[in-house]
Amino acid sequence: MSDLSLDLKSLRQTYAAGASPAALVKDVFARVAACGDPGIFIALLPQDEALKYAAALGSYDPAKPLWGVPFAVKDNIDLAGLPTTAACPQFAYSPARHAFAVQRLVEAGAIPIGKTNLDQFATGLVGVRTPYSAPRNAFDPAVIPGGSSSGSAIAVARGLVSFALGTDTAGSGRVPAGLNNLVGLKPTLGAISTSGAVPACRTLDCISIFALTVDDSFDVFQVMACYDVDDPYARPSLPGVVGAPTPALRLAIPDAKGRIFGGDARSEAAFARAVEDARAIGAVIREIDMTPFFETARLLYEGPWVAERYEAVRALIETKPEALLDVTRKIIGGAAKFSAADTFAALYKLQALKRGTQSLWRDMDALMVPTFPRPRSVADLAADPIGPNSELGVYTNFVNLLDLCALAVPVRFRDDGFPNSVTFIAPAGQDARLAAIGAPLQARCAEKLGATTHPQPALPARVATAPPGEIELAVVGAHLSGMALNEELTSRAARFLRAGKTTADYRLFALPGGPPRRPGLLRVADGAGHAIDVEVWALTPEAFAAFVANVPAPLGIGVSRLADGTRPKGFIVESEATIGAQDISSWGGWRAYIKSLAA
Repeated sequence: MSDLSLDLKSLRQTYAAGASPAALVKDVFARVAACGDPGIFIALLPQDEALKYAAALGSYDPAKPLWGVPFAVKDNIDLAGLPTTAACPQFAYSPARHAFAVQRLVEAGAIPIGKTNLDQFATGLVGVRTPYSAPRNAFDPAVIPGGSSSGSAIAVARGLVSFALGTDTAGSGRVPAGLNNLVGLKPTLGAISTSGAVPACRTLDCISIFALTVDDSFDVFQVMACYDVDDPYARPSLPGVVGAPTPALRLAIPDAKGRIFGGDARSEAAFARAVEDARAIGAVIREIDMTPFFETARLLYEGPWVAERYEAVRALIETKPEALLDVTRKIIGGAAKFSAADTFAALYKLQALKRGTQSLWRDMDALMVPTFPRPRSVADLAADPIGPNSELGVYTNFVNLLDLCALAVPVRFRDDGFPNSVTFIAPAGQDARLAAIGAPLQARCAEKLGATTHPQPALPARVATAPPGEIELAVVGAHLSGMALNEELTSRAARFLRAGKTTADYRLFALPGGPPRRPGLLRVADGAGHAIDVEVWALTPEAFAAFVANVPAPLGIGVSRLADGTRPKGFIVESEATIGAQDISSWGGWRAYIKSLAA
């Protein structure tokens, strides 16, 4: 079992074939002992305790989505049975219960292994600001591992666990992923409860996910994305389903002045290759001015949000300041220079920046940026503890402030053999859309999973679906692309998603009247119908309402049953209207019928 890949697809296949979670737990502890990096974990559960979690699972139960899956927890998130330290021994406490998100994972069958190292109080993007041994980058120990969730990223990259929890306030769930060839999911704010997590900036914090594949990260997200009534910052969330990318995927990238690589030509070339790979999966690329995003990013560490970090550790920093590392104390102590007036001024500026960037999202499905400008060495950080950290946040610091979700995805390695990564960013609630974009790009580019030798498993077949906030409409007649009434869709900015067929229990009729000629689609008893060609388009609720208002009798809008398993809204006809109408079902669709008339 020691050669087993711990990605979820491989693990599920192994369990379905009869493998034991107890055997896997023992193998995981053997892997941890053999990996030779004492900086990854601050504390491990005793192996006997982990085996109790395995024993409690009983026989294999695929209904539990994470049955027997080993995972690690960043040590600023509560795991009952181990202290929470936030990488500060004098802060440590022993939680009586799991954090809300951890409890969700355990109930889904996942097995906790231990608590991982981090930049103290999650303050940093470098991963080595810890009083414990610093974790080592999985590819080059001379390069920083990235933080603050460094231990979580290395544990997954080294194949010690299937996934790990981090936290993300300024990029801590993305930068370590990028530097270690992993997927890093920073979900929509409030989608995963932060109850039981030590706050950094309470209004911006997210629990993030490190995983080997995009699909794995989203599977874990779906388990944890459950509304917590006891978390005042939780928001009701519908994780959605990962479909295929929408046709003519619209990706924005930084323009020339917004591409910041610190003079590193390899990173610059690697991002250019990633852009071409995005084009190869169907993306239409346009460049945008990143100035408002960069202005937002500067607010996080140059503005009064550092006072939230001060509030989180106020009792300790005011009574035992020596308990904090010098660099951590210096950063958090900077809160003293800001007044309440400064805070409101920054809030006003942030609101203006939010409003100023909102219009950009109308013309793009996602923003694609480098996950980090360039790798930075441990020696760089020793010479300058602040500069490299600030540089690493160029493309991450603005995301939480602007209430965006983000997904870091490994792409082709740099020319020197070091990992490279891009991050897809979209408005809140678009997590599924990002996964639909990231999965095929990882499949095209990824050479291996993390720092292991295991190849990426094949992607499941998917269909393109509308993102949350849009409505799918199946059309069967003159509204098809290129036909007489298609402009009624395109003039309302409807987007083509996919072509398909209904289930085989419909009949299609050519109704009297016109021009233009109109079809009627009627669902009939099983065995008495045909599969009929359709196109599915996506509309905003406002555009959908305007479209439906013009649908004339005897037509209407109902729910269509498609062969791909989806159930979009679609045209229906009153059965009375089909009396005397021509049954054209045998043609299989309106387009074929119209061609037959021309012939």
